[in-house]
Amino acid sequence: MKLYYSPGACSLSPHIVARELGLPVQMQKIDNKAKTVEGGGDYWKVNGKGYVPALELDNGEVLTEGPAIVQFLADQKPDAGLAPKAGTMERYRLQEWLNFITSEIHKQFSPLFRPNTPEEYKTIAKENLAKRFAWLDQQLAGKEYLLGSRFSVADAYLFTVLNWSIPMKIDLKQWPNVAAYVDRIRKRPKVKEAMQEEGLIPKQQAAA
Repeated sequence: MKLYYSPGACSLSPHIVARELGLPVQMQKIDNKAKTVEGGGDYWKVNGKGYVPALELDNGEVLTEGPAIVQFLADQKPDAGLAPKAGTMERYRLQEWLNFITSEIHKQFSPLFRPNTPEEYKTIAKENLAKRFAWLDQQLAGKEYLLGSRFSVADAYLFTVLNWSIPMKIDLKQWPNVAAYVDRIRKRPKVKEAMQEEGLIPKQQAAA
């Protein structure tokens, strides 16, 4: 399989999941602005939506949208437990979290990255994020991960988007449980490996 990614973008989520599962996935870097594939190629021809991630399967099919991709990857190795069994209430809880992350956190961050977004709107987006973080802080009280004591694909996604608080200068220490959660996931060996490969952290830090 081939995963199209841009360093630090939401494609970090399936990258982490693939590493946690030990799946052989070829990483294919793209230029998010030019929409070109490293080594040559037009990313628009891979994913007509123009954004990452996209997962090219062994049969040539292309799967898009991060929440769908991470569940697909998890189902390749169900015994690893990164996603509860399909059809169970636990699986629907996972999907509940994935939907919350993509609609209420990921999409609130998106305008903050656009240079043409009015400052007034950026202020509103940050206020919305603060409300979501306050709620999230309550949900994480006494819990190691979103589904309890076991790391899941939802944690890979949430960690990825919460990491954007750094360039946006949002101090997560305002929400102690959220800050501790991010630090906990950042220390996972496979998370460090993924971040190192994308150039997000130096090698010595990844090996620490």
